[in-house]
Amino acid sequence: MTAPLILASTSPQRRAILEQLRVPFRVVPPDYEELPGTSPLERAAGKARSVEGGESPVLGVDTEVLFRGELLGKPGDETEAEAMLDALAGQTHEVVSGLCLRTPGWEELHSETTLVTFRPLVPRELAHYLGSGEWEGRAGAYAIQGLGASLVERVEGDFLNVVGLPGRLLVRLLATRFAGAYGFG
Repeated sequence: MTAPLILASTSPQRRAILEQLRVPFRVVPPDYEELPGTSPLERAAGKARSVEGGESPVLGVDTEVLFRGELLGKPGDETEAEAMLDALAGQTHEVVSGLCLRTPGWEELHSETTLVTFRPLVPRELAHYLGSGEWEGRAGAYAIQGLGASLVERVEGDFLNVVGLPGRLLVRLLATRFAGAYGFG
């Protein structure tokens, strides 16, 4: 039996993606303090390195939303969420993830960028989305796996990356490092 992957995250989206990919895993919350000014790759590595996996591979992931070089974090209130969504309307932004997969013998560090283009939005559509409350606790003020999909015109790259875990990258790494063990490669 393959040792389950250790997910160094409490994100429900990351758990859902691993379940979707049928990768056996268990969650161990990371003991890591995110520092301002660090990259998603640095934060992913910090999360993965903070968890002891024994013989199991440890996965750390961190994702951020960038628009015109500016970091769009989680909005503090509905007014801030509306400003973010209004700025993104009709525009393209980047979703950047850092991924760290490690064992006691090796470590893989990679970044993944997905471009997301919102369609132009009218005030009624913004109000409808804001009223859903889905924007709460979401970087960039939207969740593409939910009602937020209605805001999107185009995704260039890995859709799962926008949800919170670069699935294509993870599958490639598992296929290379653990050929057949997790069902890939």
